[in-house]
Amino acid sequence: MPVSNQTVSRPGTERPTGAANRGKAKARPADRIFLGLSTGSAALIMVILALVAIFLIIQAVPAIAANWSTSPDLSKGPTEGFDNFWEYVLPLIWGTLWCSAIGLVIGAPIAIGIALFISHYAPRRLAGVLGYLVDLLAAVPSIIFGLWGIFVIRPFLKPLEVWLNQHAGWFPVFGGQATSTGSTIFAGSVVLAVMILPIITSISREIFLQTPRLHEEAALALGATKWEMIRYAVFPYARSGVISAILLGLGRALGETMAIALIVSPSLIFSLKIFTDSANPQTIAANLALNFPEANTPQRQALIGTGLMLFVISLAVNFVARAIITRTGPGSRRGKRSIKRLGTPAPTVSVATAAESPVAAYQHEPHESDQPEETGK
Repeated sequence: MPVSNQTVSRPGTERPTGAANRGKAKARPADRIFLGLSTGSAALIMVILALVAIFLIIQAVPAIAANWSTSPDLSKGPTEGFDNFWEYVLPLIWGTLWCSAIGLVIGAPIAIGIALFISHYAPRRLAGVLGYLVDLLAAVPSIIFGLWGIFVIRPFLKPLEVWLNQHAGWFPVFGGQATSTGSTIFAGSVVLAVMILPIITSISREIFLQTPRLHEEAALALGATKWEMIRYAVFPYARSGVISAILLGLGRALGETMAIALIVSPSLIFSLKIFTDSANPQTIAANLALNFPEANTPQRQALIGTGLMLFVISLAVNFVARAIITRTGPGSRRGKRSIKRLGTPAPTVSVATAAESPVAAYQHEPHESDQPEETGK
């Protein structure tokens, strides 16, 4: 029988005759208003960001281009002893990154652990109370954290700092003259870690709770323990969100002012020591808060220049976060490998990625045991 070359349409895919003639539906006034407001809001964000950058650049350029050694205004006050802008700002950049990194290393694992306990281990009533307390912690002003650090954290950590300095002083981070007051960058970083807990915990908790129940039950059905289910089903699904939460916490740490200004006894130096009173690097935000009120115009321009560097660092952190999320988020090569440990042989995932759905692990590749046995004739 001759075969027709005519293409046969699938049932239900034929477009109605009138649909082709009607074309695009007429937009309603409410749609136009909503489109204009949403577009304007998105554009407003870009305009504000550009205006802030332009202001910082205009104010900072004179101080960046000036010869500080010959300027009578820049050779005294908070800018005294520096020949140019970069000699002044580089120790501040280092202090900001170092203090924030220590706080993030201390706070991020604890925050993720709290979020995991609330979302998967705690009873429902206890989880509600803990979630409320964590959210309430975000409402505490930074000045209160600073006072708490002065009267509680510094005396509490001082014996530990002295002991580590005496017994592990050969390690560069623990070396130097042991603190006598507790005004160390380690104490400031511990307070900073407590301050970033609410942000990371709240976002991570919501991300963990959004993991589809079917994914978790599928992992358990494959023989995984609860920890393995969390490791292979929850963490891959929530990886991008948790990284975003950590980077938001880092943003809070980079811009923190009063707590660091109250607790740490700083100097404009490069130092790795965290248990000393005289070798603590200063942060950009704390330096601005302490010196801006008494500075003259050229010195304020120099301080605004340091603020421009903090602005650039924040943008760089966001770009790095986006790159990390792109590489580790759902659909990435690393995410697709994360579920293969759950089954043998390794599953082949075609529609849903293994990082998103352990259910896809049931789509096995052909295996010898799956082939029907051939019987002799």
